Amino acid sequence: MPLQAKHFVQGFVYGALTGCCVWAIVSRIRPKKHISTHKKDDVDEEDIVNGVEGLIGNTKLVRIKSLSEATGCDILAKAEHLNPGNSAKDRVALFILKDAEERGLLRPKQGDVVFEGTSGSTGISFAMLGRSLGYETRIYMPNDQAQEKSDMLSMLGADVHRVPPAPIMDRKNFVNIARDKAKELTDDVNTPNKGYFANQFENLANWRAHYETTGPEIWRQCAGRVDAFVTGSGTGGTIAGTSRFLKEKNRNILVCLSDPPGSGLYNKIVNGVMFDIREKEGTRRRKQVDTIVEGIGLNRMTRNFSIAEPLIDWAYRITDAQAVQMSRWLVHNDGLFVGSSSALNCVAAVKIAKKLGPGHRIVTIFCDPGHRHSSKLYNDAFLDKEGLPHNLPEDLSFVDAAEEINLPVKR
Repeated sequence: MPLQAKHFVQGFVYGALTGCCVWAIVSRIRPKKHISTHKKDDVDEEDIVNGVEGLIGNTKLVRIKSLSEATGCDILAKAEHLNPGNSAKDRVALFILKDAEERGLLRPKQGDVVFEGTSGSTGISFAMLGRSLGYETRIYMPNDQAQEKSDMLSMLGADVHRVPPAPIMDRKNFVNIARDKAKELTDDVNTPNKGYFANQFENLANWRAHYETTGPEIWRQCAGRVDAFVTGSGTGGTIAGTSRFLKEKNRNILVCLSDPPGSGLYNKIVNGVMFDIREKEGTRRRKQVDTIVEGIGLNRMTRNFSIAEPLIDWAYRITDAQAVQMSRWLVHNDGLFVGSSSALNCVAAVKIAKKLGPGHRIVTIFCDPGHRHSSKLYNDAFLDKEGLPHNLPEDLSFVDAAEEINLPVKR
């Protein structure tokens, strides 16, 4: 090969090799252009809710690890305390307001006022939704309920009235006052504003809310495998609506009522008579026996509970001491900070788990969070005054401590 040609080939090879090396180095240093894996027509659907009302429902179903491991059952809680208003009452309030709108009883942003008698949670839900939907709220509640609840109502803009506890037969009962004040506003010829008494105890939109949402959600989340449903009753809406839906899906699902001291519902289920053992029949004008559990328990039949009554298979009377100890157990062993009625529900859930035996699935309700009960349930000084233990229990043996009538009765 001629010398010039040889030099040309060598230069070409050396140049090519140098170029390749430079390209390799630069390609490693230079940031790569992002290439989308989505096609132009492959766009995910938006997942946006409209307003605070869109956040209500579809709460998680959580397995309570410590209780499940101790009993050999799946003990699950519907996390209703994670609703935007921190309770199951958000569902009820929304259904009641929408029902009233459809029937022309409420007009958004027209100055209409929602009146309600409540121990706190339902009022908070109405106040929250009132701000979003365009209503003022006026709440009447017993003055023995936790102060933090009325503080929350005030922060949400509700007009709050704390009144002395009184039996339902007394016109000064908080529910009766709310009813009368709503009528008074509606009848006032000097104002075009309407007053609407929400009437959660008797309003059938209450149980419908749980029949159409809570029940179906539990059934879907459990993939149809539910052995028992356990909850307390205040208005009766949760136990009525949820139980009715679940029993329509599987009539063998056991429904259990958990009831606090002073409530007559336990005896209504077990003995067919509405009274508490600490009272004598015919003394309905006496105040309900004191209990630190708020939001559940009652000494009268409501329209909502009348729907639940034939669906309930078992009932347990749970003591305040058991509820307090369960609250401490859940915080320490599961990191779950829940209210008094939620703790009471968990005591009953463990009881029925032991009754049914390992391998069963029990669903209950976390009604509201612990921070709404900081002045009572989580206040050691208050509990000392009430003579209630608040130490951390070593095990779940406190669940087996029974009152005279604490045995479940199959109906």
